[in-house]
Amino acid sequence: MLIGEVSRRSGVSARMLRHYESLGLVRPSGRTGSGYREYSAEDIRRIFHIESLRSLGLSLREIGRALDDPGFTASALVDDLIRQTSDRIAAETELLRRLRRIRSAEPAGWEDVLRVVALLQALGSKSADARQRAALSSGEEVPVPVEALVEAVLGETEPNVAGALRWALARAGDGGTALLAEGLGSPAAAVRERAVRSLAEMPGDEAAARLRGALADPEFAVRAIAALALGARGVADAVPTLIDMIVVGRNDTDAADALGALATDTATADRIATALADRLAHDITEAPARGRLTQALADIPGATATRALGELSHDGDRAVALTAAYLLRLREAG
Repeated sequence: MLIGEVSRRSGVSARMLRHYESLGLVRPSGRTGSGYREYSAEDIRRIFHIESLRSLGLSLREIGRALDDPGFTASALVDDLIRQTSDRIAAETELLRRLRRIRSAEPAGWEDVLRVVALLQALGSKSADARQRAALSSGEEVPVPVEALVEAVLGETEPNVAGALRWALARAGDGGTALLAEGLGSPAAAVRERAVRSLAEMPGDEAAARLRGALADPEFAVRAIAALALGARGVADAVPTLIDMIVVGRNDTDAADALGALATDTATADRIATALADRLAHDITEAPARGRLTQALADIPGATATRALGELSHDGDRAVALTAAYLLRLREAG
């Protein structure tokens, strides 16, 4: 079969067939009397094999080895192709993500595009100072895409940089709330903690709802941050976690202040006082924890708290009894 017929049947151009021959990939089995290349059925099968391997992404050199080297390992080649393809897909995915972020900033021209690119690069810098400057400068000329800020804050370990990123994210509006909520679903406790810290600085009902959900987090640190943020927003759902914080001595002063701030009406104040008294009466035996719970009653108004302090003034733990008696005198004097 002559080269023209082979080209028609295989879909490979005559020029490419000659290139294959020059590389030694295909060697026509014979020549006609006029000197034209003549291909056998075996030659044509080899051409189809070459094209099949090219479709997998192999170079022509690799194809030659695969077809001619008896020691060439097919499985190793396939493994290498998988790795190369995975790397290429990852690079293309990252490029696509960056392009979408640039588009979301709605640049007016190439100068805006270049500014966004520079900010994105700075947010990913190894220098904490560069990352912090990028966060603080966000929105001055063109806005940093919210997705980039969320990704940065969820991965940031430097406290000052994280604070700047949270500030920038809070200024960016409500768009980051849903993305931060995805961070709350991370298997890494550190990521969930960064997410809840950021949500604590986000305004609005959606952020508050996400913080309520974080009260059920398995990590105490995450629950504590959510409880303090919700207490500041007047959400009574935080009360059990705030009391837990007082018991374990984790930000207990802040937790007690939050309970006092929540006790703005008689019903809530009585509910908080009852919860504190119940923990003292039934669960807590360690003296430091009992002392902290007794002190927390100081900022809770109402008859229920006063009655609880009266009972505690006769407590078997002298330190608790003295603290309760002192707090009672202050309430009576006030």
